[in-house]
Amino acid sequence: MGNCFTGPNKSTAEISPCDCIKAVGSASVSANPAAAAPVTAAVATTTVRLYGSPISMLTSYIRFALLYKAVPLRFVPSETTSETPTLQIGSETVSGTREKLLRFVDEKFPEPPLRMVKYNLEGFDETTPLIVRVTWLQHRSLIWHLHKMVRWAEDLSTRGGRKSVDPSVGTPTMELKKFGKSYSHLLDLMLEHAQMEERVLFPVLEMADRGICKSANQEHARDLPVMNGIKEDIKSIVVLNSGSPAYREILCNISARLKSLQERTKEHFEEEERDLLPLMEATGLSRDQQRRLLDQCFDSMKGTHSHMFNSFLEGLLPRDAMQYLDLIMKFKDQE
Repeated sequence: MGNCFTGPNKSTAEISPCDCIKAVGSASVSANPAAAAPVTAAVATTTVRLYGSPISMLTSYIRFALLYKAVPLRFVPSETTSETPTLQIGSETVSGTREKLLRFVDEKFPEPPLRMVKYNLEGFDETTPLIVRVTWLQHRSLIWHLHKMVRWAEDLSTRGGRKSVDPSVGTPTMELKKFGKSYSHLLDLMLEHAQMEERVLFPVLEMADRGICKSANQEHARDLPVMNGIKEDIKSIVVLNSGSPAYREILCNISARLKSLQERTKEHFEEEERDLLPLMEATGLSRDQQRRLLDQCFDSMKGTHSHMFNSFLEGLLPRDAMQYLDLIMKFKDQE
């Protein structure tokens, strides 16, 4: 995963959360708490064996968690689908619940930590409605992806169509196509997230206080033409000669518009997290109602989550990614 395995020589196209500074509420923190932690020899040489069904959701969850630990993993598939996954590290073997297995992994390989006593939502605790937790986590991923695109656009603009920074990215035209594809994925995520809020989150608040979400809806509508305009500019520049005056001008324009979009999106998310999300607790939703809302939320994100889920999780810290998966596993139909 991008959070853990990005080296210092990666191109701008391969920026990962450990290379970025992420805003959490009003405070900025390093995106990867394990970035400065050296990998011990024991971690680097210990092979972890995981036994379990290849179609088990719990087995997949533990395999995903081990990716963040950057340890050699040998998966041994079992023939039965009901078998509980088993972890073997050295002479120790553990089998059991998701919490027990994850605790064992964190104890053996502390960095980066995957478990938290409480959700790291600034100002929230365990009483926070589930839909608020999911919305907050989606904001974190979208902010990171926007930051990545801004850095990449600034790099492209600085080079002005000259050769790529990394041969693995290809020619300037090839890199620009990758840039356009990444932006299209981001646009899909942003649009689906906005639709989720408009269809699931805002109606609950509107029932309690009509008009309370008017400003948020207006901001969604305001930014849509800007986002589509950037997409069209990227399409137009691909057919131009790299390095030409028109090419450089459009690159500079794309970079400036992305930076503006990033600033407005960050402000919009901060306003929602400050003014709207805390009000969900006041609606007095029962646990069953919260679960139904969460189910609707994940259904609204089905389009991007079905084919861009890895990309979405790439924008989260390891602990946040595991929290998002926890919510899916606990409150969404297993299928």
